Amino acid sequence: MSTIAFFTLGEDGHLHPTRFSHSLWAPNTLNGPAVCAIAARTAEREFSAPGFRPARFTIDLFKATHDVPTSLRSNIIRDGHRIRVGDVEIWQHHPDGREVMVARSTTVFLRESVNPPGERWSRAPESVTFHPPTVDYDDLRPRFSSDTTESAGAWDGEMARHQNGARKRLWARAAPPVAGEELTPFQHAVITAESTSMICNWGSTGIGFINCDLTVALTRLPVGQRVGVEADSHVEDSGISVSTSGLYDAYGAFGTGMVTAVNNAAAEIDFTTADTTGRYREA
Repeated sequence: MSTIAFFTLGEDGHLHPTRFSHSLWAPNTLNGPAVCAIAARTAEREFSAPGFRPARFTIDLFKATHDVPTSLRSNIIRDGHRIRVGDVEIWQHHPDGREVMVARSTTVFLRESVNPPGERWSRAPESVTFHPPTVDYDDLRPRFSSDTTESAGAWDGEMARHQNGARKRLWARAAPPVAGEELTPFQHAVITAESTSMICNWGSTGIGFINCDLTVALTRLPVGQRVGVEADSHVEDSGISVSTSGLYDAYGAFGTGMVTAVNNAAAEIDFTTADTTGRYREA
């Protein structure tokens, strides 16, 4: 089991951020994958039931999260025959005594059955543009590719090489939410899908949009040690962007990600100068 994780569980019952959860946006803040990770962990623990599969995870990231003790509160909203819905709130506990809710997620679990009869459109195999690289099991580094004339979709781990205006992809192995626990396929999907914002909003000068939410829709859970994210659509106007991605494992597509984002150019992350050494991150 990897010793890398976003949080540790303290004797006080709270989750305590590790250095792997730190963000590049601002000092003393946490990155999006870390926040999504603990929300997905709680949803899976509290709302799972035999015969049900997590099909949609949505989280609103409406306040900056800081390097302080963190707790979660959960509530089942619907417990039906085919649909289960649960909410999770993320609260942070500051040294001055303030308790602040920083995010809230909703997870929908659907009952598994069989597909209905009939034929429906799906993307033809020859039109698929996501072809993951081969990476050693013990290599935790994410890989990136972009559709430029120079790279022609080639994969590598150098983010500076992919700071351009072209379509991008990520092939990553996520860290578990909490130290000492195994990463589940659902957690893996959510954590990596948060990189929809990075892959889709990353342009020629860096990342100037910051996402305020994430929605992950899953037709199945990923298989294997790595999950891929490929930019699928991106539109922006008046400082607001909407982006979608395709989610992949080694066997093909299994879901989609969607984010809305707002202009954060004052704190733009430039990967040609940002220091990402010594920290595991996907975004």
